Amino acid sequence: MSADQIFDEAAQSIVRSDKNKALEVARRAISEGQDAIELMNRGFIPGIEKVGDLFARGELFLPELMFAAEAMKAVTEFVNETIPEAAKAFDKGGSVIIATVAGDSHDIGKSLVVSLLRANGIRVHDLGRGVANETLIEKAVELNANIIGTSALLTTTMVEQRKLEEALKKADLRDRFKTIVGGAPVTARWAKRIGADAYAEDAQDAVKRVYQLLGL
Repeated sequence: MSADQIFDEAAQSIVRSDKNKALEVARRAISEGQDAIELMNRGFIPGIEKVGDLFARGELFLPELMFAAEAMKAVTEFVNETIPEAAKAFDKGGSVIIATVAGDSHDIGKSLVVSLLRANGIRVHDLGRGVANETLIEKAVELNANIIGTSALLTTTMVEQRKLEEALKKADLRDRFKTIVGGAPVTARWAKRIGADAYAEDAQDAVKRVYQLLGL
């Protein structure tokens, strides 16, 4: 099997949300001498990016999105554990705290953002959903994160993103952390209005913005 065929097989395993197949492809490819970084960059990452595109167009639904994110997480962890030197080479050095804001139980899209950031070499600490700003700040300090990312899926919970900016200023920590916001009702205008450092339109854009905030 050619390298291009392996990359296509890897991508398709993610698009089809098939964790077992994804792991089987990863194990086989690496055992046959395929470079792990190239396998991720040309196979699995394009696959999860395709998932994001399909979800955005309404051609993929939430359960499939979640399973695809789980498959991507499993492959990334397998590569990192199997080939430590690859994990080091792939690690871009940045650390992000991410969560859905307090009062918001929606997880749509956040798991994809987390998965894609991890796949692109960013260390991500996913705190889940409905997370209080105090917890976000506490964890960011504890883990010495570079960026705090928040998602709001309701117009009524967007205010928590503004409150986070205010809490960081009150704690004299605003200059220590960069902030990025996203979510269905969130806009670039809102991000600018509340003083966030960046706005991400979707998962692919989140990777781009995080790279910019980290100076990568």
